[in-house]
Amino acid sequence: MAITKVTRHSIPAFLAFSAAQQDISDNTFTKVQFNTEKYDVDGTYDNSTNYRFTPAVAGKYNLYAQVGAYGISNTSQDITIDIYKNGSSYVQQRQGFSDMAIQNGGTYSLHTSATLISDADDYFEVYLKMNTNGVNARIDYNASLLYTFFGGYKLIT
Repeated sequence: MAITKVTRHSIPAFLAFSAAQQDISDNTFTKVQFNTEKYDVDGTYDNSTNYRFTPAVAGKYNLYAQVGAYGISNTSQDITIDIYKNGSSYVQQRQGFSDMAIQNGGTYSLHTSATLISDADDYFEVYLKMNTNGVNARIDYNASLLYTFFGGYKLIT
């Protein structure tokens, strides 16, 4: 009887989150700095320099992100979150605000997710744009909750 050797395939998975506020310019796409890792199974997420996920293993991936932000003057009109692939927008979610939301201010959170195909050397980042009528905005965080986060994992195929 022949013995078949079973090898473990790498299955990258990570979850990173923001542990500090980040100021962003009005109506400009800005890379979100997810600077703390909850977990990073294969060391494929860079949480200190580029704030990006590079799978290192080709395959199908489920990526997801949520970002909370607010206009510093509470005059926000819309918010857009993008997952970029290799420096270009790949997945986008946009939310406009009603007059009531604009007047009441507050932190708005937006979530996006996608299942996509990746080469080993592709990289993924999250960008946020918030239209605040000419004033800056701020990416929010919560020290005790996963509030602004970016994660992903390889699907077993």
